Amino acid sequence: MVTIPAEPGTTIEKDPRLGSRPTQTIKIKDSRSYSAFRVFNGIAIIVICAVTLYPFLNIIAQSFSSEGYINAGQVNLIPRGFNVTTFEVVMSDSMFWRNYANTVIYTVVATAIAMVLTTCFAYALSKRHLKGRSFFIGLAVFTMFFNGGLIPNYVLINAMGFTNTIWAIVLPNAISVFNLLVMKAFFENFSQELEEAAEIDGLTTYGILWRIVIPLSKAVMATMILFYAVSFWNAWFQAFLYLDRRELYPVTVYLRNLLAGATGTEQMGGAAGEGTQIASNVQSVTMLLTTLPIICLYPFLQKYFVRGIMLGSVKA
Repeated sequence: MVTIPAEPGTTIEKDPRLGSRPTQTIKIKDSRSYSAFRVFNGIAIIVICAVTLYPFLNIIAQSFSSEGYINAGQVNLIPRGFNVTTFEVVMSDSMFWRNYANTVIYTVVATAIAMVLTTCFAYALSKRHLKGRSFFIGLAVFTMFFNGGLIPNYVLINAMGFTNTIWAIVLPNAISVFNLLVMKAFFENFSQELEEAAEIDGLTTYGILWRIVIPLSKAVMATMILFYAVSFWNAWFQAFLYLDRRELYPVTVYLRNLLAGATGTEQMGGAAGEGTQIASNVQSVTMLLTTLPIICLYPFLQKYFVRGIMLGSVKA
């Protein structure tokens, strides 16, 4: 096929079999209102990102600044009087690392349990032929708006013997109804023909789930793992409520005690000359060390994040 130019905006495609056929090339320009909207939208997103990032960048700057600049209010986005004394003291505190390890264990175990229960429940609810399906969905949605209350929950956990154990942290919130509904919507859009073919090949219901459905659901699974992991990593109230021993606390309760003033620099082993420096930015240092791992997890799951949410919320 040979393409030869004709009048401006028009080309003639010459095919030995079909002859010459003129085609019009049209370029659509954005309207002024749409161009203005794009500019406004870009500016608004930049402003929102700046407002969102400023507190975190300020915490990073204070973590590496000396106490004189911090107390004078001269630290914004750039560290002033670079100092890592507080990092050395906090990271030398054995209780901090003990609580940090507890957080990792609680998060991993709780996320694993939550993913197993949520996946199985959501897969069952996605089957329209399930007897009592509407009842179970309504029961799950009901718990989003109503619960037994703080005191009955505490009495229940205490009666089951979960106080001062890992199970008081990982079991009460094992299923998030929001995550359950997102996964249910995703499984409802799954290819029914593929499941029927697997069933003909001899797979059971659980075999289809673990060998067919889950390997093809990486996007929504990664998204749910991220949601659960962030939730359990940041949780502190249940540990504060059900755990009495400091060696069982997660690092968020350690941070909460620092913010509340329950843990002083003397307990952290700071020398007398280091006390003012530690007191000035110990909260910023601890917050930075607490949030850093979960922030590092985001880039690895980012490619699944938006796709997983859309797949689980938009009907095909």
